[in-house]
Amino acid sequence: MASFAGAARRLFLLTALGFASNPSLVNAASAPPSGWRDDLHLHWTDLISKLSPSASLIDTSYENYRDECFPEFSEQSPSNHALIDQPAGMALSDFYPEPNPELDGFLLDDTNPSLNLPSKVLFPSVASDVVAAIQFAKEHSLEISVKNSGHSYQGAAQKKNTLLLNMNRYTHYSPTGITDCDAAALLDTAVAKDLSDQPCLLSLAKNKSSMIRVGGGENFDKVYRAVIAANEALEDYKYHLVGGAAGTVSPMGWTWQGGNAGTNGGRLYGMGVDQVLQVEMVLPNGSHVRFGPTEWEDASGDGFTVPRTKVVSGVCRSNPDEQVEEKWIWEDCPEEFDIDFGDLWFAVRGGGGGTWGVVTSVSLQLHDILPYNAYLFNFECHSTIGPLFQEFKAKYIMAPSLLNVTKETSLACGSQDFLAFLFCYGEEDVIHSWTKFLESNDSTGPAEVACLRKISPENLPGYIVESAKSYAEMVLDPFFSNPRFPGKILDIAPLSLPPMFARVLVPQSWLDESEENINIILKNAVSAPYYSFGGATVTGHDQANAVTQAHRDAAAMVSFFEWEATDEENFWGNLFPKMFDISDKTKFPPVFGSNHAGRLHTGPLKEDWTKPCPREWTFEERSEKCISFQEAIYGTELLSRLEAIKKAVDPQFMFDCENCIGNKLTKASHSQSQDDEPSPETETATLSGKPSDQPSGASYAYASSTFAAAISAAAFYLFFRYP
Repeated sequence: MASFAGAARRLFLLTALGFASNPSLVNAASAPPSGWRDDLHLHWTDLISKLSPSASLIDTSYENYRDECFPEFSEQSPSNHALIDQPAGMALSDFYPEPNPELDGFLLDDTNPSLNLPSKVLFPSVASDVVAAIQFAKEHSLEISVKNSGHSYQGAAQKKNTLLLNMNRYTHYSPTGITDCDAAALLDTAVAKDLSDQPCLLSLAKNKSSMIRVGGGENFDKVYRAVIAANEALEDYKYHLVGGAAGTVSPMGWTWQGGNAGTNGGRLYGMGVDQVLQVEMVLPNGSHVRFGPTEWEDASGDGFTVPRTKVVSGVCRSNPDEQVEEKWIWEDCPEEFDIDFGDLWFAVRGGGGGTWGVVTSVSLQLHDILPYNAYLFNFECHSTIGPLFQEFKAKYIMAPSLLNVTKETSLACGSQDFLAFLFCYGEEDVIHSWTKFLESNDSTGPAEVACLRKISPENLPGYIVESAKSYAEMVLDPFFSNPRFPGKILDIAPLSLPPMFARVLVPQSWLDESEENINIILKNAVSAPYYSFGGATVTGHDQANAVTQAHRDAAAMVSFFEWEATDEENFWGNLFPKMFDISDKTKFPPVFGSNHAGRLHTGPLKEDWTKPCPREWTFEERSEKCISFQEAIYGTELLSRLEAIKKAVDPQFMFDCENCIGNKLTKASHSQSQDDEPSPETETATLSGKPSDQPSGASYAYASSTFAAAISAAAFYLFFRYP
């Protein structure tokens, strides 16, 4: 792991968004005024009096962040696992610097406006704590930020001058959260008024029989281990969960941004949003609600494998102050409640986390387990046939017919953006196809064939799991896991994206035009493609979510050069017009994957979409003259719809997280009536803090210039342990 840690630190990331830490965790009610909302000094006791005994409200500071986070930056094998449980709850996983003079001034200046540090942190443990916090925020005109694991490239996890709700200590439901739905008992049953049986009814409508409830503060390490424990308690393994690659990624932020599942069968079962059966959350108006589809219809005639959502219903908790969940009462929402649950269902699933309210739990689909095999390419072969493996993997996933592989066989496999791996579920024949491919390229020696091996104790000395049933079980093996955190799901270390970096959703339709387009991708890609698209990501959704069509129709997610390149190599000037329809200059298309975009990134120039936004411009210039972060992800039309829903759900913009939906609206547009349709042309895209306080984009430029080499080293970190 040491080599990977070093590569991660060499990224020189400068995305310090909303950080802080621990030395003296002072009760917020007894602390002296800190400068932020000094007028509330005597009112915090009102909030504390309404919290459950296990909740805590604390003051935090730059010194807390420094003392809790910096030591981990210097560890040989740094881990997000170490950051998540820090007492002040401010550490984020996307900032791992290597000490150097250029960074020292940035990090050690506690007046730096780019250090987006909240002054108050609340650790809720039950839903009534969240309700109390939001009601207090409403009464005193506070802004709220929300954090689970802090794994947010766009910087949405926390924000200066907000009350941060760190959900890490919230109730964990997953250890006992699995439900096997009784089809016989629910046959021809109408959805209960309190929606208690709605998740199971929807699951059965999808021809699935099991689900799991996950708490708003759990990460995939906790949830995967809960599923493994449930499987181990059975005579035969039964449950499979679609999720992220890193144990410290959260089912909350990951899911709400779409959820790319390259390691866990996403091409067979759909994206993260497609696993959601019911959502429970506290809205900006203070209502504790749960909601989900209550009417659906068969959509197989249109090529979909799951029902189309027709009606979404919701209920409100009539006793929101009750701390004991067994005493909760769910009823029809009051007459004055004016939130459209259909719009909320659409916006939350794909429209990003942290901006619609606070998710307290979510019910997720479980699938029947399939045989699992993983493959690893030997790094020692990279100099000789590495390019051949890149080509093989690209064709196996994106164009299987070129290898005489069926589409169904191809869909069994996927991977995240590490070139060396393939993760497969069900019927596949990777080694046979690899051998045939080598034969067609006159590389038939046993040594070349052996460069790709199935991960097993026989093929991988040091790996001890005899027969891993899933990706999660595999990465629990000591060979993969961080030795500092045995028994926890691998978090792939704190690798992050530079602040000016994003991955493009390469359209499958463009790829199908010519075999040469595969070579173009491999030639121009900055890092290995992310293979989690196709199959169920296209057909396995309810047609009522905010995941862009670009996500659904993608072949892979790839990063390209946008600045240091010739005109031929530059993405915006060369590949963008070929891949995307840009004939209508009033509608910018969705281009970037939302889960992997750095906070300072933008689209191209507004006046010329074939020109990149200059990195040396100030934030103010980039906001005025370049396609915004959100518009480059969602496209003009979808962004407009989501912004309209945002203004209806949160008209006071209590939740205004970094780069989230609504974050770029002007003060004027905040005051527009909810019936008005916002227009991207009216955006001014102010960033947190005063524009004059913000450094120019050039301050961050050098991070991107070294990214290609650093990501390449990081992507192959396991190879250095491969014999």
